[in-house]
Amino acid sequence: MKFKLQLLLIALLLSSKPSFAQDVESLSIIPHPKEFEKGDGVFLLEDRMRVFAESESLRSSVTLFNTQLEALYGIKLNTTSRVDNEIKIKLNFDPEVDNESYNLKVDRNGIEITGGEAGVYYGLQSLLQLIKEEEGKFIISSVKIKDKPEFGYRGLMIDVSRHFRSLDEMKEIVDLMALFKLNRLHWHLTDDQGWRLEIKKYPKLTQQAAWRDSTIIGQYGDFSPFIYDGTPHGGFYTQNEARELVAYAAKRHITIIPEIELPGHTSAVLAAYPEFGSFEVVNGVALKGTIDAKRENGKPYNNEILGFVPGYWGVLYNIFGPKEETFGFLEDVLTEVMDIFPSKYIHIGGDEVPKDHWITSSIAQEVIKRENLKDEHELQSYFIKRIEKFLNKNDRNLIGWDEILEGGLAPNATVMSWRGEAGGIAAAKMGHDVIMTPNSHMYIDHGQGKQSDEPLFICCYLPLEKVYSYHPRPKDLTADQQRHILGVQTNMWTEYVPSFEKLQYMIFPRLLAVAEVAWMENGKKDFEQFSKFRLPENLAKLEKLGVNFRIPEAQVDVSIRGNRKEVKLYSSVAGAKIYYTFDGHQADRSSQLYQGSILMPIVAKGQDPLKLNYIIVTPANRASGMYSVVIE
Repeated sequence: MKFKLQLLLIALLLSSKPSFAQDVESLSIIPHPKEFEKGDGVFLLEDRMRVFAESESLRSSVTLFNTQLEALYGIKLNTTSRVDNEIKIKLNFDPEVDNESYNLKVDRNGIEITGGEAGVYYGLQSLLQLIKEEEGKFIISSVKIKDKPEFGYRGLMIDVSRHFRSLDEMKEIVDLMALFKLNRLHWHLTDDQGWRLEIKKYPKLTQQAAWRDSTIIGQYGDFSPFIYDGTPHGGFYTQNEARELVAYAAKRHITIIPEIELPGHTSAVLAAYPEFGSFEVVNGVALKGTIDAKRENGKPYNNEILGFVPGYWGVLYNIFGPKEETFGFLEDVLTEVMDIFPSKYIHIGGDEVPKDHWITSSIAQEVIKRENLKDEHELQSYFIKRIEKFLNKNDRNLIGWDEILEGGLAPNATVMSWRGEAGGIAAAKMGHDVIMTPNSHMYIDHGQGKQSDEPLFICCYLPLEKVYSYHPRPKDLTADQQRHILGVQTNMWTEYVPSFEKLQYMIFPRLLAVAEVAWMENGKKDFEQFSKFRLPENLAKLEKLGVNFRIPEAQVDVSIRGNRKEVKLYSSVAGAKIYYTFDGHQADRSSQLYQGSILMPIVAKGQDPLKLNYIIVTPANRASGMYSVVIE
């Protein structure tokens, strides 16, 4: 009987033990693989080691991998399309698997990556994150990985209208997206504050609409009237530059989706071409109504200052007019856009469209009457549907922000749900595809701490853990409806982001959390493992690459040890130092150095709890802000 019970226990243990150890361990890979199994021993990676890569595409991936290796470790690999017994690294294309899936095997004898074209590239990104440098040697622990993404759309939006970014800076963003397996760059090229793409048929878009004379300082509303910095701002990408970025991204398996805003957010366009607005214009003068009813410093933006690209933020009243000349202009623009961007999707904005001009515009009212439309909301739907027909005729699909639901959704449109999830849920229930990007979790222009402790941000508090907690499939959708959720995107609006260094600070490390939201099954995510065991190694690599990320708070564990509290701190950056106090005073580099764990006294009942203050100083000598934790 006893022997049978032992056999039963053994059988239960074997049946309950997972074939892969993802539930009990973590690799240093972000996003974390779907399945993995650790082995024994390590592989020694050496400079000039040969890599077998039969196809041109795989050899291209090795070339890109070499750029990363050299930047981080100063070594390179050599590629060959011939196999021999001395080759220890092999890349294999498997046409039978999903394009983005891959298997990675590392043991003491060699490395092998097999998968789709994108998958092999992603396998190399995982391999890069596994490399550890010890005493001048580059080692990779033995492991077997089987991996593929949960979502096909894994995106980042960069707004270059409010503050322009150079082509080289955009390439750096692409490089960092690729490292963490993101595959869609949504490029917000136009808005009220600037037009950023060369359109050959309309040269004033880059001669005039791409430039503003000045920009307000502080946050919108900090000063009344506004105070301006007096510094001109602008810039644009030539069509050749845009094509260059498209090709650069494609090599890294990233598709660029351009956004051309309509029918609102058009002040910059109408500054250059007022005739495409809602009122008849003769010699630059609006004959009816005002060009912008918004008042600044007590003065309306009217026909007296037509041609002004605004340097303040908010929802402006300028809006395209629903007339044939305007549709002709937009079709001309989109024709040139489609010639540059091969993306299946073209984003047309559609958000934040004040209807004031249409209400007072005889042109708009005539269209409402002629088309038997109910109101200005249906006029917006009519406008969007006209544009969608044109895009569909050219084998492209339209994406718009969730306001395109108002007045009736265009037949083939994909909805990008930003005002929470409601728009995405409604669209999915209607059978439309959806990309989730709710401002509650995915707007990384929001702050990472208190406004008093952080660089200026637009509003709200969005810490790393909240970003990580998001799941793009709403529970109140059926399984069939959830199939319309293509994926997830995070948005980097730049009203308050004038420099590339600040852009990096706002994006990182939250983009790493987004990468796991987009790649991993929801039930497999674990913020503690992410923050303790994956984030530190990857932030240390980003520091080597010169990325100005925000140094996140340490993870803090508190337990009782005898008559004291034992506090353990897990640094958010590998190799960093932590300096601390718990006597209520400021922590700085002259404070106590953390060297294992902290034993703190247990305060008597009625006394205020002790507060642990600390800073983190990275290997490159960057210091975090001071963080505080009340030790209850």
